Amino acid sequence: MTNSDDADVARLTVDGREIRGRPGEPLIDCLERNDLYLPHLCYHPGLGPLQSCDTCLVGQDGQLRYGCSLSVADGMKIELAGTAQDARGEAIQRIMAKHELYCTVCENNNGNCEVHDTVRDMQVRQQSYDFKTKPYANDESHPFYRYDPDQCILCGRCVEVCQNVEVNETLSIDWSREHPRVIWDDDRAIDESSCVSCGQCVTVCPCNALMEKDMIGQAGPFTGMPRELKRPMIEIVKAVEPKIGIKPIMDISLMDEALRSAEIKRTKTVCTYCGVGCAFEMWTRDRQILKIQPDHRAPANGISTCIKGKFGWDFVNSDKRLTTPLVRENGSFREASWDEALDRVVEGLRGVAKAHGADAVSFVASSKCTNEESYLMQKLARAVFGTNNIDNCSRYCQNPATAGLFRTVGYGGDAGTIKDLESAEVVLIIGSNTAETHPVIASRMKRAHKLYGQKHIVADPHRQEMAERANIHLRPENSTDLVWVSALSRYMFDHGYADTEFLEQHVHDVEDFRKSLEPFTIDYAAEICDLDPQLLIDAGEMIGQAKTVCGVWAMGVTQHSHGSDTSTAISNLLLVTGNYGKPGTGGYPMRGHNNVQGCSDFGSLFNIFPGYASVFDDEAREHWRAGWNVESLPSSTGLNNHTMVDAMSEGKLKAMYIMGEEMALVDSNSNRVREGFENLGFMVVQDIFMSMTAGYADVVLPGAPSVEKDGTFVNTERRIQRINKVFEPLGEARPDWAITTEIAKRMGHDWGYTHPSEIMAEAASLAPMFAGVNYARLEGWNSLVWPVAPDGTDTPLLYADGRFHFDDGKARLVPLDWKDASERVDEEYDLHLNNGRMLEHFHEGNLTGQGWRINYELPEFFVEVPPELAEERGIENGAQVRLTSRRGKVEVPVLITDRPRTNNLFIHVHTRTKGLNQLTGDHADDAVDTPAFKELAVKMEVLKKSGKSPLPHNNFRFGNRQPQDGILINRKWQRDDYEQPPTQAPNPERV
Repeated sequence: MTNSDDADVARLTVDGREIRGRPGEPLIDCLERNDLYLPHLCYHPGLGPLQSCDTCLVGQDGQLRYGCSLSVADGMKIELAGTAQDARGEAIQRIMAKHELYCTVCENNNGNCEVHDTVRDMQVRQQSYDFKTKPYANDESHPFYRYDPDQCILCGRCVEVCQNVEVNETLSIDWSREHPRVIWDDDRAIDESSCVSCGQCVTVCPCNALMEKDMIGQAGPFTGMPRELKRPMIEIVKAVEPKIGIKPIMDISLMDEALRSAEIKRTKTVCTYCGVGCAFEMWTRDRQILKIQPDHRAPANGISTCIKGKFGWDFVNSDKRLTTPLVRENGSFREASWDEALDRVVEGLRGVAKAHGADAVSFVASSKCTNEESYLMQKLARAVFGTNNIDNCSRYCQNPATAGLFRTVGYGGDAGTIKDLESAEVVLIIGSNTAETHPVIASRMKRAHKLYGQKHIVADPHRQEMAERANIHLRPENSTDLVWVSALSRYMFDHGYADTEFLEQHVHDVEDFRKSLEPFTIDYAAEICDLDPQLLIDAGEMIGQAKTVCGVWAMGVTQHSHGSDTSTAISNLLLVTGNYGKPGTGGYPMRGHNNVQGCSDFGSLFNIFPGYASVFDDEAREHWRAGWNVESLPSSTGLNNHTMVDAMSEGKLKAMYIMGEEMALVDSNSNRVREGFENLGFMVVQDIFMSMTAGYADVVLPGAPSVEKDGTFVNTERRIQRINKVFEPLGEARPDWAITTEIAKRMGHDWGYTHPSEIMAEAASLAPMFAGVNYARLEGWNSLVWPVAPDGTDTPLLYADGRFHFDDGKARLVPLDWKDASERVDEEYDLHLNNGRMLEHFHEGNLTGQGWRINYELPEFFVEVPPELAEERGIENGAQVRLTSRRGKVEVPVLITDRPRTNNLFIHVHTRTKGLNQLTGDHADDAVDTPAFKELAVKMEVLKKSGKSPLPHNNFRFGNRQPQDGILINRKWQRDDYEQPPTQAPNPERV
């Protein structure tokens, strides 16, 4: 260690031995790194010190201290021996009095039970206190996990993670009981509580008190036996334990653990749902998924998950999976060999291109597939067929946000990472139901808000959880966000909050932009947006006085006819206040799908190559032509998802190849989309289920979900992460990259890829944004945030060097005019219908809808109606109504709730049958063609005035959260029957 490192080193003494640590690091971590063992059961690196288990007591300055709460400091003297060792011995005996050790028949004996491992590592020989059962039954009510009070050691980890990491605030410990226990809400059954099924409590439980139901009876050789056999075995072991001691029994459990480790496979992968990019280990035996286990080392999520990432994997082994190619014959599908199916694909696509030209064929990539598969799809379109007709579902959601960022700061991605969202002083959240659409990111912001004073301004007409928790909730009139955001930009200039130094040094067009703000007064915004002007002033003051501000937005902004302009306005406001280029600042459009960012990054857009070089730039086109070793690349404008529908209707588009996209349900005016499919001469769909879109195909190819292949995803932070193959593809299904490679080969382009790492290597060699990306640098929990330099240096925070992504390094302020929505209510269509996602399902439910348990949590498609409107129309919960727009109609049950604005309705998008998009129209963003899904006027006809509520009474939204600051450990210490070790406990089984 060099002298220059001395300032970063603390020297401390442990039982007379000098060791070195990092100033401020947890003592437990320092000791472990120096090969000194300090037991701990309540401490978890993702939670911090809880001080509840007493097993980490150490001596310092003549007193017993909790090792988990001590931070390393230079000169610190710690004693592990003597009284401290006696205290830890007493503490583990108390743990054993509360937890019935039956490791060999326990589901958690997988090297994953910290109680088991601590008893082993402390070399406990005998149990001093008898285990006594608690007067509580197991809670088996929840579909995903169960709670066993007899195994609970009251460490409080589950409570801490629920209260202060997930911040759902469901769990607590009732320390006032004779026998304290963990409770849900105000002491309800789990399934009757506010539990959102994130599973974090199960993840951090150090034993088997909280257990995934998929693990029960499945984890080891003896765990699957019936209870009538298991219980007597436990009793026999307990009877002989006092005579032979714990060690022989522990030795048997260690052998059992070794047997299990050979059978249970643990594979690190990344979630297949939203854009947060949660990484975790998937535990499997054969093709059975036992559990999802996140790790504090996961870069985006740490120990966190949501209901979908933790439990939403039933689709993988669904008997509805596509497992063999299908070809249409005489109006129906029959199974075919891969050779026959691929021959038909090549013949059909090549035939259309030859007869009508390359631009008569179009390609749609999937934001559920990998970066490598997106790269190949656009390469197939451009280098093999010679067309720029390539797009992905970012057209439906993220493109307006990307456009706004391209206009103002130059990169079309989040300015920083989730850490910046956590550290910001103020977060402005616009049109994002973050707690339900990106729950793990929401939990980070909720934690900062609850524990560290972060302030939230939420703008959303829908009163969702983030709005309920916010310091300021704005409920603007639909499609008016640009007005009030621009008014706040003017407010910053008018009241001295504009960062003039930053603007002078780093931003163009400041004066022209300031002049363009003249119409946007607070009073004008209040009138147009139907907002209280004082609330706008309060928001302006909060933003103006803050040192760091982040802007977060999602489809509530982008899915409007002028979403690109509103996204630009948000970025303008951040520039005016100097909130780019430093930690805790920047624009953060929340990406919806797991790889919608990466699918665009790697070129599946009609106008860009991988890494965002323009296809219309001659130099860029020549670069990619040479890199792909083809004669030419197309320079004409291609079709995007939205204009493909027009081209189908007009007869200009003759063939489509759609990979993993449910256009028949998710595109706007879906009836017109389906009519367009019927106009095609040839259609290929590659998917894992027989989707509605696949029903129109001539050939259906069975692809593979993320757990059946290798590759990479890019999350909403621009973070590139590896996924690793967990299973072989089901049946005859194939990884999507392999299918595309084979099609290209049959078209005369033998790319020769044998593994996705080779595809990434090619992309990195050609796209400077990914120059330093390779699989070796992405091993394990490692990740890279683009742009990545050739030496592997990545860029978690953009613009930190003061340069924006333009040739001159300066950002641009873009003047804007407000344009009204393309569709408004009138006398006939008198209600505005808002729409969006809900926590339990993802998108149309093609994946989450495959398992009964998530459907149990949210079983029905319904429309939310505000109480005033329900009273006016004479309807109650469960009423049946017909919603009719200018395009179509749908019948749906009613849920009466105060979440929507007055005279607004809200409908969730999670249905594979009824289809919200029978109602939506063709009007779209005038810059990027994103459909204006949120601009929807309907009329409501009452078919039945009451009925069964579509939202079950046990849904978490009816729960009763109990916010508190963690586990309230002082209440334990204040009990009459608690004594700090090494004093013996009068009732060790209680506390």
